[in-house]
Amino acid sequence: MTAAPAYLDVSDAQGAAYFGTPDTGAVVMLNLLRFRAEADYAHAPDLAPVTPISGREAYALYMREMLPLLRKSGGDVLFTGASAGFLIGPQDESWDHVLLVRQASKASFLAFASDPEAQRITAHRTAAISDSRLLPIREE
Repeated sequence: MTAAPAYLDVSDAQGAAYFGTPDTGAVVMLNLLRFRAEADYAHAPDLAPVTPISGREAYALYMREMLPLLRKSGGDVLFTGASAGFLIGPQDESWDHVLLVRQASKASFLAFASDPEAQRITAHRTAAISDSRLLPIREE
């Protein structure tokens, strides 16, 4: 039996498919996150804290540094919370953290995500999570 794949970043194909469709206004991103027991800064040793921290703590660093950039881009956090498991869904699947982030448009989201400072800060997110899901939601 093989382990299910982890999803940490947007794939090129998924990014092209999403950003290749018309921008229809505001978008809310549903984030489901699973944290590492210990944050892994192997990809960004210059950002690693002096002593090891948990994935949850690394994600808190990410949010603290990222929130001003998110708000500057016209976005904001609508909701953040913990999850214990599904009421409807797989009983063996759980997520540590749930986040709803609103952006004014796909274009503002792309500009925000492409900002060099945001990309530097994202190394904390990469260190923090072992798996994630990101579901763009638009109002109908």
